[in-house]
Amino acid sequence: MTGRQITVVAVAYQVYVLTGSTLAVGMLGLVQAAPLVVAGLYAGALADRFDRKLVLLGSLGVLGLTSLALAVGAAAGRPSLWFIYAVTAISAGVSTAEHAARSATVPRLVGPRRLPAALSLTQVLFQFALVAGPSAAGVVIAAAGLRWAYTIDVACFAVAMACVLSMRPLPPTAEGRAAVLGWRAPAEALAYARGNPVLLSIFAVDLNAMVFGMPRALFPALAAHYFRVGPQGLGLLYAAPGAGALVGSLLSGWVSQIRRQGRAVLWSVAAWGAAITLFGFSGGLFPLALVLLGVAGAADMISAVFRGTIIQLATPDRLRGRVGALNSMVVTAGPRLGDVESGVVATLTSPIFSVVSGGILCLVGVAALAVWVPALRRQAADR
Repeated sequence: MTGRQITVVAVAYQVYVLTGSTLAVGMLGLVQAAPLVVAGLYAGALADRFDRKLVLLGSLGVLGLTSLALAVGAAAGRPSLWFIYAVTAISAGVSTAEHAARSATVPRLVGPRRLPAALSLTQVLFQFALVAGPSAAGVVIAAAGLRWAYTIDVACFAVAMACVLSMRPLPPTAEGRAAVLGWRAPAEALAYARGNPVLLSIFAVDLNAMVFGMPRALFPALAAHYFRVGPQGLGLLYAAPGAGALVGSLLSGWVSQIRRQGRAVLWSVAAWGAAITLFGFSGGLFPLALVLLGVAGAADMISAVFRGTIIQLATPDRLRGRVGALNSMVVTAGPRLGDVESGVVATLTSPIFSVVSGGILCLVGVAALAVWVPALRRQAADR
């Protein structure tokens, strides 16, 4: 994840330098959203049908090759915009298999009682990567250039594969071995999700937050023209939500004591939307903007822990790969769709208007879900 976050910043920066357009940066989200959805419908079946260790190794290997392709393109000069779009689209599709296999593995390793604590620990590691990756990206891009940023990501994937090789095999359950791989692969998971209103509302609340309240496609323009902080400041903008989430995750021991998990999700997403709205009103004060992004990241971390707990405990192991893939589609496609939304609105109006309006729409959306899906408000953990 650390290397992957370096690439996220590098790709957005490279596209903005090539085009000078926030819309072109936002289109990165669109070209990644389609393969995320299509691949996500089937990647989960791989994690249920085959040894999850092998699925992890294969997907990590392909992801490393996509970063290598970006490094070669950057070293060759000015790659075409369509080349960057194509490589990031492939990477997005393959990432669903990696996420599905990894997330489906955790409940088997720790059991239901320790799952909230395990997901909190996962958030510590994940949020550390969200801080270290973008922070390093700004320094590396300014000092050594884009090709070295992508090369570091390749090296990080090699380390990740070595870690997975040290794991014991993770074969499928008897029910998982019966999972089909054709067009019917996602049908059982989709049917299960349709019949579970809490599960659907969990997906909807995360989509609401990421589509309307995720302004990361605007960071290159804001760093260059609003805050005037250059590549290093751009890295800090990308890192700030992760920094806040990292602090929140280190102090998250209390999450196992929360029984009304549905309400915790709603309140944390509302806090995210409020912080993003205030970020838009920061008035060009860069330190204040970073603090507000940090608050938003801490709220998102709390939401992620409770959303993950609800999803994992509500899903039988034979379906965890496929339902995990559906969740991966939401978690990863949401920010990409948010890139498109924020880029289009910024092009039609201004980057600041795009940030503020998105934060407000996030608050409206979470209020609507709280009213329309009472089952989510009532969702509580068993004693």
